[in-house]
Amino acid sequence: MKSKQQNLVAAIDVGSAKTCVLMAEAGESGIQYLGHGISESRGSRKGAIVDLEKAVASVQRAAEKAEAVAGVAVESALVGIGGASVRGLNSRGGVSVAPRPREITRDDIRQAVEKARAISLPPDWQVMHLLPQQFIVDEQNSIRDPAGMLGARLEVQVHVVTAVSSATQNVVTVLNRAGIQVDDTVFEPLAAAECVLKADERELGVCLLDIGAGSTELIVYQEGVVAHTAVIPIGGDHFTNDVAVGLRTPLAEAEKIKRSFGCAVVIRVAEGNEIEVPAVGDRPSRLMPQRFLCEILEPRATELFEHVRENLRQAGVLELCATGSVLIGGSARLTSLTEIAENILRKPARVGRPVAIPKMPRELAEPEFAAVIGLIFYGNRSRHARRNHDQGLTARLKAFFAGAPTT
Repeated sequence: MKSKQQNLVAAIDVGSAKTCVLMAEAGESGIQYLGHGISESRGSRKGAIVDLEKAVASVQRAAEKAEAVAGVAVESALVGIGGASVRGLNSRGGVSVAPRPREITRDDIRQAVEKARAISLPPDWQVMHLLPQQFIVDEQNSIRDPAGMLGARLEVQVHVVTAVSSATQNVVTVLNRAGIQVDDTVFEPLAAAECVLKADERELGVCLLDIGAGSTELIVYQEGVVAHTAVIPIGGDHFTNDVAVGLRTPLAEAEKIKRSFGCAVVIRVAEGNEIEVPAVGDRPSRLMPQRFLCEILEPRATELFEHVRENLRQAGVLELCATGSVLIGGSARLTSLTEIAENILRKPARVGRPVAIPKMPRELAEPEFAAVIGLIFYGNRSRHARRNHDQGLTARLKAFFAGAPTT
């Protein structure tokens, strides 16, 4: 039991629709599934905590289920952060190494990174991740690791993921009150990329879209590094609300109908198909054309990807996404949503299913669990980097840039 606790890697996704706790054991041969628990989210909306006590209860219920399967308690975990409280930006900083070229050291790299980190942020915002894009030595760019190179000036270009301090702290407080210590807070698409994206996609350029209940978070990779991050304020709940209003049915029924019969492209549904729609109150259910449901969903799907396209265009990264987009999150399973993405972004699109952790139940290998599974991979990689920090500068840099503790 003690060995299992020492090797435990736990991850928690406190979403607007569900709260998921996933536990795995890290060993010499990799990670293995131990257990998971899912509960309906209460007290959170659009990625933010709105009722502390309800959110704590949701985490406790999910943790208890996971602990019952794993046979070990969740004492600490990584937690995913998303929603409107997150923003990304690029920054650049540099230092003069010496009047004449000399060997660049670890201290030189740290000083350059601190210069890039020293950005002006609005009140109550904090840096969550510093993600390296490239180093520049005496105007020679595209350098991944400058340690040991000769140069007189060192610059670094980084992508900075920032978050509202109070919103992040509220999530931490929820876990603490549930009896769980937070090892690290991680931008959810950054974690999901660990188990969804392929190496060639990251290198050639790709946009990962996490379509959650309250919002859609995105991250763009190009040449193997993060080029852009953003949050679009449209998520699965917006689709559900549209269905509830358009079909005049309760929200819970609208969600079921959306999942069972929804399609993002009207012409993909046969004209004669009908669906049963429960009415509000004591009124009897009605039969309605399935196409009517899709006529509600298609405009919202179009709006979402038009926002995505505009965001990518303004950031100057739309053309960098050579391999297209990868959709994760619960709403990524909406039929024909990838077709809308392809039509608007003019790039290929696919639904991203996470790489399975050994012994993991098959039902978790779905796009809505990509973030929490990615957190396990992310946590295991960060732990490995920290344990081997004396074996080279590269491992230390990975932990540092990933936001892992460096003290």
